Amino acid sequence: MHRPPSAETEVADELSVVRPGLLPRYEAELPGARAAVLSRLWRGLTHDPLPWVRGGERGRDGLTLSLADGRRLHGPLPDPYATGAYVTAVRLDGTEYDDPARLVTGLGVPHSAAFAAELGHSVASLALSRAGQEDGREAWPERDWEWEQRIVDGHPFHPACRSRPGFSVAEQLAYGPEHRPVVRLGLVPVPAAECLVTGGWPDELRDGGHLVLPVHPWQAAHVLKRVCEEHRPGHPLMSLRTLALPGGPHVKTSLSARLTSSVRDISLPSVAASALLSDFAEVPAARTDGLLHVTRTLGAAAAGSSDFAAVLRESPRTYAGGGERVLPVAALATTDLPRSPAWLAGFARLALTAGLWLLELGVALEAHGQNLLVVLSAAGEPLRLVYRDLADIRVSPARLARHGIAVPDLPARMVTDDDRVLRRKLFGSLVAGALAGTAGSGEALAAALRTAAGDLPDTADLAALRAEPLPAKALTLMRLSPRTPGDQWAQLPNPLR
Repeated sequence: MHRPPSAETEVADELSVVRPGLLPRYEAELPGARAAVLSRLWRGLTHDPLPWVRGGERGRDGLTLSLADGRRLHGPLPDPYATGAYVTAVRLDGTEYDDPARLVTGLGVPHSAAFAAELGHSVASLALSRAGQEDGREAWPERDWEWEQRIVDGHPFHPACRSRPGFSVAEQLAYGPEHRPVVRLGLVPVPAAECLVTGGWPDELRDGGHLVLPVHPWQAAHVLKRVCEEHRPGHPLMSLRTLALPGGPHVKTSLSARLTSSVRDISLPSVAASALLSDFAEVPAARTDGLLHVTRTLGAAAAGSSDFAAVLRESPRTYAGGGERVLPVAALATTDLPRSPAWLAGFARLALTAGLWLLELGVALEAHGQNLLVVLSAAGEPLRLVYRDLADIRVSPARLARHGIAVPDLPARMVTDDDRVLRRKLFGSLVAGALAGTAGSGEALAAALRTAAGDLPDTADLAALRAEPLPAKALTLMRLSPRTPGDQWAQLPNPLR
């Protein structure tokens, strides 16, 4: 039987044409990339509530899952908070698999074919990302966008951490932040009367009666099908579609491609609510005694659809003083700082204090390692936090009212008084995401949280964090149930218990 070429082979074939000198390093990185994605997948298989997993049995040599069809899947004892590639192979009914895409194909569960294709892309793109890195750990960057480009492996727990279907090798090299390119954003004039605009739109992006919208070159070529005559250089950040303009703000562009799990467009309701949401967020943030700042949305505009929109945001650098550095929490793992238990506990104390205060006030942040940034002193001490991108927060009118904060007219999906929903949002992103990704293992995370816990705000939310299983998005289940809308959740062992 003819077997179609794998994503690994397709990338190798393209690379041999567009960057042949990188091919040997790409091939050398493939085994490590398979192990990294397989480790993320094993986390999902062992902890997500998958309907075809009937139970698990721990032994001295690992964990064995019993599947609904009678087969057995065996691998190492899982650490749901580990970020290293500690799973190099698993056995399905005696057959060993070191390739996550082939394992999912072998499982043959509903929607496995599409998920296996994503995993193949994830492995190949991850190997490509790693191949482009220079040997050795560089000195700390001076510019904030350089910190974002140090994050090579993508999401620390998502098996599709580097999946970029629809991007050729040449496009990954040209637009992926880990490849450190300068991207030429297209500048497209659109009649102002045809645009939805909120907040201010800068004069430099106006031309008479037209607004000039920044457009990502991938979007211009593949979705808008147009050639842009004017351009402006930008440095891609870790979200790929958001770029730092030299001497200016950050611009989030529409990018109608599936990256990791989501299509990265900018919805019209989010454009409409952006200025109101930005103004609102400053009120609770001001009550954190300077522990947390929220980057302001300077303006948002859409030309008729979510495929052609842009959001301008102030740079997080605004909240760092002389000698200080501001970087996404995800970038902390590229430094030696988290290796110090005292430093890690101090950072956990800062992040949880700010997050719990805001939750008590009525705002649950989506505080994962991309949205949450930390300001470090010249000596590397964590001083305060910066939060960006308010599109996925949750807001409780009842909690806000108790603290005398007016509730604006926000999109309905953001508004809830359900404590479980609010806690899932914060704990799933901050503890099971940002802090776990920084700690790198369950043991390190538990030690940091236990040290920090005695100094945290004594709230009902803290009591729930101490007592209940830790919620985390069931990322593998979500990719295997594409017809189920919204987030689905797993319950992880509580590192505070």
